[in-house]
Amino acid sequence: MEAQMRIILFLMVIISSATEEVKNLTSTEGGSITLPDPVKEKGYLSFKRTTIAAVNKGEVEIEVDIYINRLHWDKNTGLFTITGLQRSDSGIYIVDSKKGRIFTKSYKLTVYESVSTPAVKRLSVSAESCILLCSVEKAEETTLLWYKDEEILNQSSSALSLLLTVHKQDFSSSYRCVAANPAEKKTLPVNITTSCNEQNDTDNSDDTNTRYYFVTGIIISIVFAVFVVLIAIIAKKKCLNKTKTTIRQTQDLVNTDTDVYYTVCKYLVTDAFRTSEPHKKMILRSQR
Repeated sequence: MEAQMRIILFLMVIISSATEEVKNLTSTEGGSITLPDPVKEKGYLSFKRTTIAAVNKGEVEIEVDIYINRLHWDKNTGLFTITGLQRSDSGIYIVDSKKGRIFTKSYKLTVYESVSTPAVKRLSVSAESCILLCSVEKAEETTLLWYKDEEILNQSSSALSLLLTVHKQDFSSSYRCVAANPAEKKTLPVNITTSCNEQNDTDNSDDTNTRYYFVTGIIISIVFAVFVVLIAIIAKKKCLNKTKTTIRQTQDLVNTDTDVYYTVCKYLVTDAFRTSEPHKKMILRSQR
């Protein structure tokens, strides 16, 4: 009889474990998650059937290296927190408390890509309506929604953009574009009166013209500056060439004058020697 009771109890534990509810948790890349059930005295935290942390006598030991700086245990609350989440952190986590409040809890964590902030621009406007476009840079697992007050007017899953037509009689209502996934959402309120004001076309045109003239002025200034620099370089080069030519001519002239001076001096010296007294005596002596 006792053996039968043990078998029945064992089967009940197995059935209880098999039917245990798994809590779903969500977060985004780079974010954090705190598992809601505490281990205060003794217990374990495991991920995909691998123990990653153990608590014993008020101390925690991280057993997997990649969690050393990312897994934190609060001694006061007994809660585990994982920071710096990546997509690879998605999976089943089990908190197993062995002392005090004894329990085993399972959590399915899904880490999503962070939601992009939506942007809204006007495509067209007429006397009766205005067409707006809400868009995001990336749309993986992201849903775009247009709200009018608290009513969803339009939505699309995993799309980069979503159109909305606002009729003139609804301009006074409140509108917003929302980008969301199961982990987070980002909202952009839209002022219809401002966004759908036809005057903005003129303003935009003026802004475009102003930017055009500004850019054109800069380009002309740059071209003019380059032109002036080129002229200065050419003028300097010509001046240097002219200076070199003048120096060369001067040197040639100096060399010519030196040769002439040397020839004249030689002639004068020779002539003076011939007319000197010693020279005459040498001539007379030779004649005898």
